[in-house]
Amino acid sequence: MRVLYKKIIRNRLAGFGAALISIICFLSLITPFLGLPDPNVIDTSKRFTMPLVDGYIFGADHLGRDILSRLLWGTRLSIFVGLVAALIAASIGSVIGILAGLYGGKADTLLMRSIDVLMAFPYILLALAIVAVLGPGLMNALIAVAIVNIPFFARNVRGVTLSLVQSDFIAAARLSGRNTFSILLFELLPNLVSVIIVAFSTTIGWMILETAGLSFLGLGSQPPQSDLGSMLGEARAALITHPHTSFIPGLMIFAIVMGINLLGDGIRDALDPRLAKGMLRRSQPITYIDRQKNISLPNTINLLSVNDLQTEFQIDDKKIKAIRNVSFSIEKGQCLAIVGESGSGKSVTALSLTGLVASPPAVISGGVVNFQNIDILSLNYEEIREIRGKKISYIFQDPNSSLHPLHSIGDQLIEVMLVHESKFKRHILEERAVQLLKDVMIANPERVMNSYPHELSGGMRQRIGIAIALANDPELIIADEPTTALDVTVQAQILDILNRLRIQRGLSLLFISHDMNVIASISDKIAIMYAGQIIETGPTQEVLDQPFHPYTKALLACSPQIGSSVGLPKPIKGMPPLLEELSEGCSFAPRCSYFTKDCNKEPIVLSTIENRSFRCIKKGSLDA
Repeated sequence: MRVLYKKIIRNRLAGFGAALISIICFLSLITPFLGLPDPNVIDTSKRFTMPLVDGYIFGADHLGRDILSRLLWGTRLSIFVGLVAALIAASIGSVIGILAGLYGGKADTLLMRSIDVLMAFPYILLALAIVAVLGPGLMNALIAVAIVNIPFFARNVRGVTLSLVQSDFIAAARLSGRNTFSILLFELLPNLVSVIIVAFSTTIGWMILETAGLSFLGLGSQPPQSDLGSMLGEARAALITHPHTSFIPGLMIFAIVMGINLLGDGIRDALDPRLAKGMLRRSQPITYIDRQKNISLPNTINLLSVNDLQTEFQIDDKKIKAIRNVSFSIEKGQCLAIVGESGSGKSVTALSLTGLVASPPAVISGGVVNFQNIDILSLNYEEIREIRGKKISYIFQDPNSSLHPLHSIGDQLIEVMLVHESKFKRHILEERAVQLLKDVMIANPERVMNSYPHELSGGMRQRIGIAIALANDPELIIADEPTTALDVTVQAQILDILNRLRIQRGLSLLFISHDMNVIASISDKIAIMYAGQIIETGPTQEVLDQPFHPYTKALLACSPQIGSSVGLPKPIKGMPPLLEELSEGCSFAPRCSYFTKDCNKEPIVLSTIENRSFRCIKKGSLDA
């Protein structure tokens, strides 16, 4: 609860809503102890007394009753009625949604068609009809408001229940012998609680408003009982001559509904697992850059030169350094491979090159990305957008993340080209799209042009991802583990396609992987990453034959070699360090078999021997 509270308060609007509702609820709770006049005592000699006159803080209404007293007692009643109506609607609607989603079939049809009948009528007209049948009164208004809001909860809960029932963990529970009631109680309900809470918190304000609307029309609370809606209804006749009698209860309704809605939005965002760190803002189109001004940009013959690149995640008051002082270069036509365990910073490095890391929470805090003697990190959005997809393109690990499920493959290929080459006619772009599919070895490309992503295999989708990356003839392709999710045969085909296209088109390739065997077959140069740093670089074959860093040697030892007589792979002991708990010295020291006390004395600088660079105090071959 404490963590949830912090997430809600971090959102300023939600915090304001929570504070506003807290004040209103506190005043409502202490109303009986404030010694206020009886809200129903009539004194016509004081009718329409102005605020701050004769002891009336908010004035008096058309019957001389104290508006402050009626306001606080009416607020108590309005909040209570709205809360009870929301609880009834949430309880009944959630039960209907759970039963419909859990049992399906005829039960689902019967329950949801009944809900559809309720939804066929405008909810205000339906509430009016229910009150007309039951008769005016606050309790009848409460029942009407609860009934018209049942469909909202039922449909939301049913949709989530349907997705949960088809989940693997529910299937596993059934296989283990759990009965339906046990699955409902221990598997479904814990996963539905957050959905129900969010729906409840975001609708209670509207229920208070709906109840007030019925009371305003004279169908809710009846004299002498009053709530905020009836106060507005009684004051409407004097709206022009004595506006304070309408303005004050109206302002209270506004404050209650606004506060509850803001708080409800905050609860929704705090319970959303995609916003688990409480980042409640939409990501910017470019990673936020906060580095020193007037950075010098040395000329280079390399296609891409990255110098001291630093990216960190700012969460709460913490600054987590995802990548630290990363430097490397790629020549034209060259393939550089970045290798490391999951979480070492490979993908963050790749995304940082064109400012694609999500902000918040990411911040590029230092370094230079020199592409064709242009500092990418100094460009504005329109300028960097011209580079993305045209000069530098990406192939992602999961092709589904870059393919739209509702558009055909042909339309998506054409759209990529239209972004940068809008002058060409569609038939020309269609011909180019077909040729791209042929280039990536897709059989029957004309049929695939009209296919959708779900109709294709994983290998086909990955080839289409490559075709999209090639669409605008880029000079650099960044491939972020494009073969991880594929079987060995398809993996070899994808690597062969990338290597062939690189040679044919003179492309440069930044290839990210954690598989040393894959790297050996495609790259010219290799960079080993660990805990956000590049710890060794050099020509691929030299690094593989004679590693200078213990981590590189450990990666080779845990990589299976077909036909090798070395024996079984040896896993690296221990776990990678947490980025927020990095030591001053070597990050790999706790897992290193060559560890000495000197490893943790000071930061390990990058050493160079001929065309090799590394961060290790051994200063060379590990066999020495």
